[in-house]
Amino acid sequence: MTDVAQQTAKTRGVLAATCISTLVVNANTSAVSILLPAISEDTGMSTDTLQWAVTGYSLMGAAVIITSGSLGDVFGRKRVFQVGLLLFVASCVLIALAGSGGMVIAGRVIQGASGATILACGLSLLSVANSGDAQLRAVSLWGAAAAVGAAAGPLVGGVLVDITGWQGLFWIDAGIAVLCMLLTAATVTESRDPDRPRDIDFAGTVLVALTLMPLILGVSKSGDWGWISTPTLLCFGIAVVAGFAFVAVERRVSVPLLDLALLRNRVLVGATIAILIGAGTINGLMYLLSLYFQDPATLDFTPLEAGLATLPATVGLVVIAPLVPRLAARFGGRQTIGAGFAFTAAGFVAIGVVDASWQYASFLLPLVAIAVGMGMSNGPSSSAATASVAANQVGEASGVSNMARYVGAAVATALAATIYATVTANHQDDGESTADALAAGLAAASWVMAVFSLLGLLLAVVVIVRHRPARGTLNDAAASAAAHLHTLPTTASQPPSAGSGGTSAPDGPT
Repeated sequence: MTDVAQQTAKTRGVLAATCISTLVVNANTSAVSILLPAISEDTGMSTDTLQWAVTGYSLMGAAVIITSGSLGDVFGRKRVFQVGLLLFVASCVLIALAGSGGMVIAGRVIQGASGATILACGLSLLSVANSGDAQLRAVSLWGAAAAVGAAAGPLVGGVLVDITGWQGLFWIDAGIAVLCMLLTAATVTESRDPDRPRDIDFAGTVLVALTLMPLILGVSKSGDWGWISTPTLLCFGIAVVAGFAFVAVERRVSVPLLDLALLRNRVLVGATIAILIGAGTINGLMYLLSLYFQDPATLDFTPLEAGLATLPATVGLVVIAPLVPRLAARFGGRQTIGAGFAFTAAGFVAIGVVDASWQYASFLLPLVAIAVGMGMSNGPSSSAATASVAANQVGEASGVSNMARYVGAAVATALAATIYATVTANHQDDGESTADALAAGLAAASWVMAVFSLLGLLLAVVVIVRHRPARGTLNDAAASAAAHLHTLPTTASQPPSAGSGGTSAPDGPT
């Protein structure tokens, strides 16, 4: 085999390993909410507590997403990517063998760290293995794989519950991850960033977790403890103290997890909060509907039927997103983001008037509105985040927005779960039927999601001012389709060279 042929084979191997791994990670993540009722039945743990299998995953991902990229830059991207895959395999086996809900939650926390590592280092590996147009095409395929995985996850999970039990998803994912490890070992060349300082901000990583964990615990238990009870206020107090400690640490370390100077950038801050709101509301919605659709007192769907029922939200989001860059190029990113949040708010308001008599058809139009709105807001928000900074800061801006997705998913899912459970219990205590109580819980949580969406609309109007729009190319379309999962380069920015921090975008056109 000639040198050119060998290089081509290696490049294709990198593309296959990274795309397959991101597809599996995102499919696994989006499928778990569908599996929760089955896991609850097998382990005896309530779905209220099992929400930590979702929020714990996101919490750990938020803490690790930037640090794992930094570790790859310093110690070798291939090596850290392989560690991520190994942890993913171990977590899948732990969950599949779990005899208790606690083991499932522990496995999902490990999976959050491994998933963030696979995504961060996988994208960096893909970027350094290609250049020019080939690099953009490869990254676009990676983004498409991520989007397809997230859309297909609930359906795949529903199918597997009926065929193999809920454990089947994790056994299959473990097997695919092992194949990715072998493919990576055979085809991927090790790479590092020799110019990057070897300092790693581990303190910042720990403080992110210490900020989010008590915050989410306080939100989750507030229904039992009371919002102004001593344990709840103590949790919030610890979160505030850890947050201030994080800021203090970031001001002093040589290579901070978060460059606080970026927070002076009005557009970046607004776009990042918009990304956080978008990720939070879609994850909260999927959690709520997965439970509501499968509850025997409401629609009594099987896991497969529930997976099919969520397709308008998951697939609709992926289908509409590639059309958005041209829309934003014509009317403006701020206008498109604002219109998207308006659609999303309208969809949540519609679900907010749900009652126990609703059949699935009543949910269809609100789900489509939410999907359209999410598709319209996610892509331009990600594009604005990276277009609003200098070329040498695109990687850092991308890292901030990726962390925001995990934070939004963790906090919003915990809040939605708490509202749903608390309102449902209160209505049952008042003597209402289970179906009426569940509908009231879903309605209350949906109204909160609607308020968040309206805040996103306000952000778009007031905070996200003029910035360079993407031109609406095919690569922009792929980046938009994956924008609810990861920030990818668009023609709105001139990114720095690939590989900085594992979250920097590859070189692209201006």
